[in-house]
Amino acid sequence: MFPGVIGKKIGMTQLFREDGETVVTAIEAGPCVVTQVKTKEKDGYNAVQLGFGEAKRLNSPEKGHLKGIGLFKHLREFRVGDVSGFAPGQKVDVDIFKPGDLVDVIGTAKGKGFAGVVKRHHFAGGPKTHGQSDRHRAPGSVGATTFPGRVLKGTRMAGHMGDVRVTVRNLRVVEVDPARHLLLVEGAVPGGRNGLVLIRRAVKGSKDADKAS
Repeated sequence: MFPGVIGKKIGMTQLFREDGETVVTAIEAGPCVVTQVKTKEKDGYNAVQLGFGEAKRLNSPEKGHLKGIGLFKHLREFRVGDVSGFAPGQKVDVDIFKPGDLVDVIGTAKGKGFAGVVKRHHFAGGPKTHGQSDRHRAPGSVGATTFPGRVLKGTRMAGHMGDVRVTVRNLRVVEVDPARHLLLVEGAVPGGRNGLVLIRRAVKGSKDADKAS
């Protein structure tokens, strides 16, 4: 059984069901092709590499790696316990999931650029009165004086925000449309429109989700 599939975020929409309204994210998942099977004996770990999206231009090493399989823009790996059921050239589509399944969606969050502590870490900011005219969004103290006499590692400050790998766990699959390679999951997934995402079977299933199902 395939552990997951590569997809592209299309956007968010509303789905009206008998039990009420649900906000879902539409993902174009697959079709993908197995481009490489890694084994513990040869590579040090078991994994399946999938290819997704048509590439317009590849260099010679990339063409050699994909020789006889196809030209793919994106290559991603999924760890598996046993690789005996996988072979290069196999096709993977969205039909590996069914409504009610729990999945983890991995993507790259939207980049926000350089952000202050109020936006980046949800600081409250300084006082808005008593003569404070320029401390409304300031971080305040970032360290002590004589001891330790330095700023501690990990202190939350202003800096680059977003554009990092994010995993959203235990999203429920609402609908699967193999004909259009479409997957609808309940809730939001990281990244912007047309962003690359990985959809895998939930690693840590929630107890509440199990009771609901």
